[in-house]
Amino acid sequence: MSPLKSTRIKMFILSILFCTQLPTAGLALEPLEPGDGDRCAVCGMKVTPFPNWVAAVAFKDGSQYFFDGPKDMFNFIFDLQQYRPNATQADIAEVQVTEYYTVQRRDAREVFFVTGSDVMGPMGNELVPVAGEEALKTFIQDHGQTEVMRYDGEKLTAVEP
Repeated sequence: MSPLKSTRIKMFILSILFCTQLPTAGLALEPLEPGDGDRCAVCGMKVTPFPNWVAAVAFKDGSQYFFDGPKDMFNFIFDLQQYRPNATQADIAEVQVTEYYTVQRRDAREVFFVTGSDVMGPMGNELVPVAGEEALKTFIQDHGQTEVMRYDGEKLTAVEP
């Protein structure tokens, strides 16, 4: 094999490897969509009238639960024994929230959650999902905050804004 052909093959293989290793953070998720009859798994409120606040949890077995906001979603996740006995957080495949500014569904691990702002959700005070540090700064400036948190797939942890 000629050295030129060998170099081309190596470059092709490297480009494929590079493309398959790109991080997926920030890429759009296939949103979990509630139907007209879906109700919040915690409070029972219909979720479709509040598309800007929909949050969702999908389990590895294919079951999906919807919420009228991140606050109820986290109540569900952190008390699975009440809402889905015998399930554990390891059984969860996806946790999605609707980002405040873009109104796009995002992985809950990719956003900041702001508490204590003047923004109210369908049931009052809410954890407001905001993506990115610049958007967070703008949100805090415009709406205030008491605390900013991140979700790591297991727990919410306070962070410095």
